[in-house]
Amino acid sequence: MVRLEDKILVWLNPEKIEGQAKQQLYNVAELPIIFRHIAVMPDCHWGIGATVGSVIATKAAIIPAAVGVDIGCGMIALKTKFFAKDLPENLRELRNQIERRIPLGAGVYNRRLEDRTAERAKELKKAAACDYDRIDKNWELEIGTLGSGNHFIEVCLDENQQLWVILHSGSRGIGNKAAMRHIRIAKRLMETKAIALKDKDLAYFLQGTREFQDYITDLLWCQRFALLNREEMMDRVLTELSYFFHHEGGHEKEIELERINCHHNFTQLEEHFGEEVWVTRKGAIQMKVGQKGVIPGSMGTASYIVSGLGNPWSYQSAPHGAGRRFSRHEARRRFSMQDFERVMAGVECRHSAALIDELPMAYKDIDEVMENSKDLVKIEHVLKQVVNVKGD
Repeated sequence: MVRLEDKILVWLNPEKIEGQAKQQLYNVAELPIIFRHIAVMPDCHWGIGATVGSVIATKAAIIPAAVGVDIGCGMIALKTKFFAKDLPENLRELRNQIERRIPLGAGVYNRRLEDRTAERAKELKKAAACDYDRIDKNWELEIGTLGSGNHFIEVCLDENQQLWVILHSGSRGIGNKAAMRHIRIAKRLMETKAIALKDKDLAYFLQGTREFQDYITDLLWCQRFALLNREEMMDRVLTELSYFFHHEGGHEKEIELERINCHHNFTQLEEHFGEEVWVTRKGAIQMKVGQKGVIPGSMGTASYIVSGLGNPWSYQSAPHGAGRRFSRHEARRRFSMQDFERVMAGVECRHSAALIDELPMAYKDIDEVMENSKDLVKIEHVLKQVVNVKGD
């Protein structure tokens, strides 16, 4: 840990923080609502308003853009009873089965509403404080869908050659639309109250106001949606594993040994340094002592199952992954399909130019991120992917 300035603690070499991102850290630290300091994770990079890889504690206030537009985005990991020896040499059929079962890509909906999916939709409807059809009429069809960008499903092997599945996704269109709506409201509120900000995306809600309560209501619901969305997809992957290994369904309970589900774009009320504060983790996971989490790498690299060390200076947090090094546009300019073929050799995946911006070279070095996280987490397992599934 290094103190960049009085209110900014960083878990990486400050010289490796790009100028734009560093300015965002200064902008956030100057806000009157900030509690003590902001904690900057090893995967820090530029984001909207606040950097991705920020842990921001606030007193009686929340910055909706700091939570981000994919509310509740996060990881789920599942340890299975299978080992490398149980896998066939060719894994294409397993990838094809997963891709058939789970809708992939932006704007792709779930037309296969199984009983379990309907139950999760019913749970979300019951928990809803408003009619979310007015925000996104297709939200029910988004349960069990992966999305695009850096969202993925991977079948991996750990250091003992045991098979895991990890999955990255969030609250899909409903989370995005709800977040954008509240960010606009927060910006208008700042203008109405003549509150000057160095970055308009740092507009915030004060606790006790109707706008704050409306945001919290939607945020908690979207976080629940994101968690159930990951659970739904993981259950579908389990079904496919059941067919793949047993050639019939009904063996899901026998397959699963452990499940870990964690958000990395969220906020919640917590106690730190003897005070109750709102902790926003934008590209960061909560890591209380012994708490299990997932820190993924990028395509072609390792991912990590970790347990928390409860570091108080990080507000009991850790990084959420590798973090982008180049923008998508810059990655597509720099890299080619030849690079793709080279780095993805040995991994069963879809070979597409649309995925070039997801190559490991577009991201920070996950091993360096983990080295800088040694006082935040303990590594329990190192996972290497053998199957990768992504949407365009």
